Amino acid sequence: MGIIEFITLIGGVAFFLYGMTVMSNGLEKMSGGRLEATLKKMTSNAFKSLLLGAGITIAMQSSSAMTVMLVGLVNSGIMNLKQTVGLIMGSNIGTTLTAFLTSLIGVESEGSGFNFMDLLKPANFSLVFALVGVLFVMGKDKKRRDIGNIIVGFAVLMCGMGLMGDSVSALKDDPEFAKLLTIFNNPLFGVLIGAVITGIIQSSAASVAILQTLVGPGSGFTFGMAIPIIMGQNIGTCVTALISSIGVTRNAKRVAVVHIAFNVIGTTIGLIVLYSLNWIFTLAFMAWEIDALGIAICHLVFNLFTTVILLPFQNALVSFANKVIRDKKDEKAHVAFLDERLFATPAVAISECRNITVKMSGIVRNALLDSLGALSKYDKSIVEKVVEDEGIVDKYEDKLGTYLVKLSSDDITERDSQNVSTMLHSIGNFERISDHAVEIVKTAEELNEKKLNFSADAQKEVAVAESALREIIEITFTAFENGDTALARKVEPLEQVIDSITAAMRSNHITRLQAGSCTIELGFILNDLINCFERVSDHCSNIAVALIEVAEGEFATHKYLNKVKSGNDEQFKKDYEIYSNTYSIAPVK
Repeated sequence: MGIIEFITLIGGVAFFLYGMTVMSNGLEKMSGGRLEATLKKMTSNAFKSLLLGAGITIAMQSSSAMTVMLVGLVNSGIMNLKQTVGLIMGSNIGTTLTAFLTSLIGVESEGSGFNFMDLLKPANFSLVFALVGVLFVMGKDKKRRDIGNIIVGFAVLMCGMGLMGDSVSALKDDPEFAKLLTIFNNPLFGVLIGAVITGIIQSSAASVAILQTLVGPGSGFTFGMAIPIIMGQNIGTCVTALISSIGVTRNAKRVAVVHIAFNVIGTTIGLIVLYSLNWIFTLAFMAWEIDALGIAICHLVFNLFTTVILLPFQNALVSFANKVIRDKKDEKAHVAFLDERLFATPAVAISECRNITVKMSGIVRNALLDSLGALSKYDKSIVEKVVEDEGIVDKYEDKLGTYLVKLSSDDITERDSQNVSTMLHSIGNFERISDHAVEIVKTAEELNEKKLNFSADAQKEVAVAESALREIIEITFTAFENGDTALARKVEPLEQVIDSITAAMRSNHITRLQAGSCTIELGFILNDLINCFERVSDHCSNIAVALIEVAEGEFATHKYLNKVKSGNDEQFKKDYEIYSNTYSIAPVK
């Protein structure tokens, strides 16, 4: 092989890897949160877990990305080790699809003139794909651009495959290469070569593609030579899992151990079974010349064989991983808040951020309801709990906010970007609501310590405002948790009613103060409480508006509020009238 052929080979590998990356990223974007949702449906059923692993890997077109994602999910405490075993096995099967696609490089046609089979040759159809993909990418529609990136990625991948094939085509007639092939008669050497090459380029798909370019009529490559290399390629792909396990929890490291053990044990059993049968029966196909399609078939058969053999021993693989990576005595369990390895699959990362934001909202909701309960029935333990919850919420906002900002700088879809903006907007409002919950319990604490009570009229007004606040909290938080925009539209009319209530409370307090039925000290306390009620309802409005506007695809435009304030929203008018009749405070005469 000359220097030009070598450069062409390296360039072909680069094109292949780049095309694979573009295509897998595009597919992952198109699948969106469905990847994470699919994982959530996983049960203890081994067969279902296996199918999920294969399906997700086909969608992502990368078993390496799948492994990195699993390490991140386990490190974040989202999944446990046992749940990953079936997925890892399934990913090994799913990744074989690429080999069948790249086997098209060997499709040839006979005769002159047009032949339909010519369209199946990568040199022809990849150019058509490239043209179609570029036209899609140049369009304005975001979804079409994502589809275009997938098509272009596939075209680049196939062009890279073609370059690799052209660079090594001359080797088939090289006598020196024929002599070199004799070393592949040693299966252990074949396994080693397959593992090393795959480990270096960190892509089993690329290493299998390289092997496919070397085989074919006249190459001298037989099934007996290729099969051990294919087995070694499965071991080599574990390098990605090893790298991704650096700096993670012990449980997450065990994911890499399971991946390595599965492939090493599968290869060992495969070699023993294959060569034992060949020694006993002399398998004729071992001496047959292999082509690109044969490589793809062997790749699939080996991975299916390994999975069938080891699928019943999932618990044994977990036990083995636990023995290899032992827990240290007195070591506290540590779970990453959200592992940055999930950035490799942004849709999954965003979906998990959403889950944690919902968890954060639940803490805030409980803290606020507890604080309101403390107004009527003071309990010091409730005060302590609300203050503790506020500290937890602060940590959530800090860590989740930082994670979301980093995630937003990644290459994510427009829809995902809007969802990230909504979460960033919402967590700030959640944190401020938790601050007001602390202020409310501090107010309750002050009233209790000073043995003070509002006047009977003021207490009735506080009870009305409290009831309205409880309802707006219930509506807002339920709407956010369920993504219910119809329910979110009920927040703004109730917020306007609460504004009216708080204005009436201030006015009535001044009247009572002038009449001598209320003190200045109680007035300050009541005013602080009214401010909290008003601010909480404002933050609920902010959360609801963000939810509505993202659903309408016009985030940060406040189009919804403008429509409401202009008086053109009939549903708003109806809801406002209902809430006004439910929650009202009469002026003091």
